Amino acid sequence: MASNLYQVITREQAIASFEEYVLPSVQEEHEQDGVADYTARSEAWNDYVDGLHQDRQISDWQLENWDHPDCNYAPWER
Repeated sequence: MASNLYQVITREQAIASFEEYVLPSVQEEHEQDGVADYTARSEAWNDYVDGLHQDRQISDWQLENWDHPDCNYAPWER
């Protein structure tokens, strides 16, 4: 789908945007008890990256190769 793009966003840009715009709503909805919900965060990241791909903001390679950002892992998993 997005294999011949002229310009794509970087992983760092995507993570910054995710942390600024998506993560707060995940925290508000799923982490009201103050405990990080890493499953909800991971699902939100997957949906976010899929959306970037569908909007042709990232390439096929980026979609297939980007791993989750650090905010989606428990401290002992990093």
